[in-house]
Amino acid sequence: MRHFDKKIGYGDETPIAALATQPGNCALTLIRCSGAGSIELFSSVFSPSNKKTLITEVEGNTVIHGWIVSKKENEKIDEVMISIFRAPKSYTGEDCIDISCHGGFSAWKAVMAVLKDAGFRDALAGEFTFRAFVNGKIDLTRSESVIELVNAKTDISRRHAVSRLCGSLEKEINDIKAMLVQVLAAAEIYLDYSEDEISAEFDAGASDEIAGKLPNKEIARDALEKLKKLSDSWQLERLYQQGVTIVIAGCPNSGKSSLFNSFLKEDRSIVTDIPGTTRDWIEAFVSIEGIPVRLIDTAGLRESSDSIEKIGIERSRTLLLEADIVLYLINEELDLTEYGDRHLFVWNKCDISPLPKPFPVKDITPISVSAKTGQGLNELYRAITDTIKKQTINISGSRLFDEPDAAAIGTERQKKLVDNACSLLEEALALSEQNEPLDLIAPLIREAVNSLGEITGEVSTADILEEMFSRFCVGK
Repeated sequence: MRHFDKKIGYGDETPIAALATQPGNCALTLIRCSGAGSIELFSSVFSPSNKKTLITEVEGNTVIHGWIVSKKENEKIDEVMISIFRAPKSYTGEDCIDISCHGGFSAWKAVMAVLKDAGFRDALAGEFTFRAFVNGKIDLTRSESVIELVNAKTDISRRHAVSRLCGSLEKEINDIKAMLVQVLAAAEIYLDYSEDEISAEFDAGASDEIAGKLPNKEIARDALEKLKKLSDSWQLERLYQQGVTIVIAGCPNSGKSSLFNSFLKEDRSIVTDIPGTTRDWIEAFVSIEGIPVRLIDTAGLRESSDSIEKIGIERSRTLLLEADIVLYLINEELDLTEYGDRHLFVWNKCDISPLPKPFPVKDITPISVSAKTGQGLNELYRAITDTIKKQTINISGSRLFDEPDAAAIGTERQKKLVDNACSLLEEALALSEQNEPLDLIAPLIREAVNSLGEITGEVSTADILEEMFSRFCVGK
């Protein structure tokens, strides 16, 4: 168990309670309680259906039916099912109670009021997961994957978060750290003993190394390559978590809103034959090949004397600058001033107006689609995915699209710490190549090991942890 010198808030062991499900009108709401003495505290406001049952004596992993009662009002509040978990076999590692009560707003509010009267306090954001970390149930990478899983927008982002929750990143970090510890241990042997005192069994076969060189250098280089691969993985993970922005643009009446509706498979944008129908932008989230996409339908690009339409057109031009990809719908009146490098050109309405061959504009090969019939949409999806992949690979130099099950980092915090370890290790290897003394090199490797320890939480401070867990939702 990790200890923090904090009397209130994160780091204390007082009983806490919070909703673990989204509030609203539903069949059931789950309220979670945790903390030292929480079962005894809860027993004062719970009346089991079987009067012989004493929840203070039941075994963990037991479900009991009964009523939440208010001693203050001397009345039954709600009929519930409770699940008892005893430390350390619980999510937080503490005694826990999960209360399944009725889902109406009034019901769970009344239950929470009774719990607070009994002595439970409101849980802070992420406090249950914080306690799981403090009590050694999970490391920091698994803790962060919990909120990743909650926020996952697509099936792929969910799958990657689950992989980290299962420990894939923790294992990779620990494996790399073990490699660096091996290098560091050999280096410190050189520092602690004279060269004549070092036997071959201590320097792992590197008896020809001299005191000014780094022993086990190849292991250090292998560790550096693994760290660089992890660093590259963030570009792809960020793509699956945050997604991309795709703007549909073009002249009025080119079928932008129809294409937007085709992506959504529903009628969100108004479609008419009147140019300028869309006067402002509208957006929705869709998934393309597992990548979250913020899709935006914009006003037609043209010169207009209508003051309202002009505002919509200016907003559209601003969105074009912010877009990762622009789907530019074109026709015979293609305006060459309206596009740039991030554009995919789309010839819409191919069911009534086939794409001219050869296309009259040099170096442009539009994708021929029909938003009305669905013709060509699969080709458009593939073109979008290929463009996203090229952008990602160009940024990171990584081809992790071909290694979907590889360990990957999932947060900017992890990315910064991996990059820091990379920089320290690169500096250590560079100094070794220059035959600098080991007493300059070893501290750099030790810092790199500590940086990796921060990723898993082996090295941490209360302030950093509080800042990190405060980003979680309440009840997690």
